[in-house]
Amino acid sequence: MSRIRLLNPRLANQIAAGEVVERPASVIKELLENSLDAGATRIDIDVEQGGVKLLRVRDDGRGIIEGDLPLALSRHATSKIADLDDLERVATLGFRGEALASVSSVSRLLLTSCAEGADQAWQVETEGRDMNPRVQPAAHPQGTTVEVRDLFFNTPARRKFLRTEKTEFSHLEEVVKRLALSRFDVAFNLRHNGRSVLSLRPAHTEQEAQRRVASICGPAFVEQSVTIDQERGGLRLWGWVGLPTFSRSQADLQYFCVNGRMIRDKLVAHAVRQAYRDVLFNGRHPTFVLFLEVDPAVVDVNVHPTKHEVRFRDGRMVHDFLFSTLYRALAEQRPDGAAPTTEQPDGGEVLQPAAMPTASGLSAGVFSGQTHMPLQEPAASWSTPTANPRPSPQQLAGASQAYAGLYGEPVSQPSLPAQAEAGEIPPLGYALAQLHGVFILAENAEGLVVVDMHAAHERITYERLKQAMALEGLRSQPLLVPESMAVSQRQADCAEEHAEWFARLGFALQRMGPETLAIREIPALLRQADAAQLVQDVLADLMEYGTSDRIDAHRNELLATMACHGSVRANRRLTLAEMNALLRDMEQTERSGQCNHGRPTWTRMSMGELDKLFLRGR
Repeated sequence: MSRIRLLNPRLANQIAAGEVVERPASVIKELLENSLDAGATRIDIDVEQGGVKLLRVRDDGRGIIEGDLPLALSRHATSKIADLDDLERVATLGFRGEALASVSSVSRLLLTSCAEGADQAWQVETEGRDMNPRVQPAAHPQGTTVEVRDLFFNTPARRKFLRTEKTEFSHLEEVVKRLALSRFDVAFNLRHNGRSVLSLRPAHTEQEAQRRVASICGPAFVEQSVTIDQERGGLRLWGWVGLPTFSRSQADLQYFCVNGRMIRDKLVAHAVRQAYRDVLFNGRHPTFVLFLEVDPAVVDVNVHPTKHEVRFRDGRMVHDFLFSTLYRALAEQRPDGAAPTTEQPDGGEVLQPAAMPTASGLSAGVFSGQTHMPLQEPAASWSTPTANPRPSPQQLAGASQAYAGLYGEPVSQPSLPAQAEAGEIPPLGYALAQLHGVFILAENAEGLVVVDMHAAHERITYERLKQAMALEGLRSQPLLVPESMAVSQRQADCAEEHAEWFARLGFALQRMGPETLAIREIPALLRQADAAQLVQDVLADLMEYGTSDRIDAHRNELLATMACHGSVRANRRLTLAEMNALLRDMEQTERSGQCNHGRPTWTRMSMGELDKLFLRGR
């Protein structure tokens, strides 16, 4: 091995560039963050050939004075922090002081700036070959323009790893979108090869902010999302979360911002997955644009070179706040006008049992252990009907008479409850008929409502099973022979630390040695589960996130199966009273818009949509 020696500045910067300059999108991120930190209210971005040939960023920020221009291209030179206290409360996007130095080491860079209140603009130019900055006067309004040309011209091996122009620009455009969502007060304009791609005006009102979200994420996202704004314990979460029915096959519409910084964080992703677990279809991903505001002193942004990840001082508190806020926001999405749920007096968010209707008895069978619902209808009517039966001559004659009524004679229709005649129509309206023993057709104030009766009843039954379980708790069942399991010393310490928490969930764990645990009791409901594997998974979650929901997940899987088998089946004929009772239950049940598997339970077509369908009014 050769002697130890200092690296020359050019090589040191190129090594640093390998951490922060992966592709043109990485450069744009650093340049835009500098513009935002400089107080820019308008940023114009010009890109050529996906950013490989040219990246130009122009802002109207505070600018840089002449004497600081060479320093701006030096490593570990920054105006954003001065001592350790500043580093512990970082309030800017950039602070490492190495971005421009790294970029200039692998490109031809020209920086032109006019400082606030200065009479003269100046520019500094450098190339990756020698990196000797050259400063000279220039013409430029207040603000800064950075031009980066021929990216990786002096590191051809790095250039070979770049993708096609289209791919590189798509990554770059995504970076601009993420930053545009983090700063609604700044105008962003993006052009590629002379063509305008994004033109976003500043958004100072809620309506303008919503319009920007729609232009970036699509109007369908805004139309099918829930607006939230919750604050607790020094944490504030606000933004938009997509309805479970507006999910994606990929996690490509997920934006999370902490104190103005867009991040991708495992703790955040875990909390969001937990909140959507009960309502999302298998293999689908939720959509959201969320903003978390916290004291900068309780979040460490200096844990990753590209600053994509952060570390919270109290990760468990943040996780619980995110989960409970999103969980409640999704739970409260019922048909319009339904009554909200009540909360526990201590501020907890435990679900409360809803009143069970006595008219239909739709829920009684689940709690009494019956397999089928005791719907109040003669037993003979519950025989499975023939699929698509051929109408008899008498039925055809009756139909002819009904259609004849359109020429003057009144046609008999299902009688609606007295409230409907008085104009008090509930969100899901009143049932008119049952279609093929599968769907309920109802009429509300806006038009037609179609309900999948099995999916809807499955959700109602499932939520009530969870409510009953929450009230009764998880009962423990002692094992005849305690099950021994080998763990690491860290896992055993974690199990001892959370012994009371495990006990509340129905587990009794005993430490038998430095790396051995014994399972003495398990939840009675999970007696068929692999107890050792479940404890291993829970311990892994506790060490990673400070919390775990795996026991609840396994319990809920069993309750969901029970609810599925205990719900009204297809081809079961319901009376109008029973159908209306089901509609009223849906309006009072949390998450009634989706079944336990994430499928939608109902849909609605307005009179305008029906008119358009049949070309009425044209």
